[in-house]
Amino acid sequence: MSGQNIVTPNAEGLVASINATKTRGLPPVHLWNPPFCGDLDMRIARDGTWFYEGTPIGRPGLVKMFSSILKREDGKYFLVTPVEKVGIIVDDAPFVAIDFDVTGTGENQVLTFTTQVDDMAKAGPDLPIRVERDPETGEPSPYVLIRSDLEALIDRKSFYRLVDLGVHHDGWFGVWSGGQFFGIIPSAELD
Repeated sequence: MSGQNIVTPNAEGLVASINATKTRGLPPVHLWNPPFCGDLDMRIARDGTWFYEGTPIGRPGLVKMFSSILKREDGKYFLVTPVEKVGIIVDDAPFVAIDFDVTGTGENQVLTFTTQVDDMAKAGPDLPIRVERDPETGEPSPYVLIRSDLEALIDRKSFYRLVDLGVHHDGWFGVWSGGQFFGIIPSAELD
């Protein structure tokens, strides 16, 4: 034996590690690079529901805690603490933007999105909005960057509200936020 402790990742251990490192605001996960301890049977569904061992996590506070230690590296998602890093599955985006507020108008408009775990993000050059379209159906999937390579899928009702705010600019139909124009669809493709 190497004398090294073998760690079997589990949700309870992560909770204990998070509680031991409580800080104001989000933990500095970008500074943490612990060894990979394996994959955890945890999944975030496209609708933002978190599952542990196949069962939805019904405690919003626990989901919020886990979401605060989420990190993305090389297209993979991990929960990290100062001492361990475990892989999880994310079906689409780790967050869902369930609402947004609008201040200002035109190029001075600012859209502030709120996620299902109460994260807030002011869309702009550093937190862009993007829209992917299904190549077969044309169905849009809109996203906003929330933090450090972690996006939120913008829910349907919020996307409809975005479309209501849309304007045409340089051949695109889209929205302004934080001095940046975000194209939703080429103007020529609108009915």
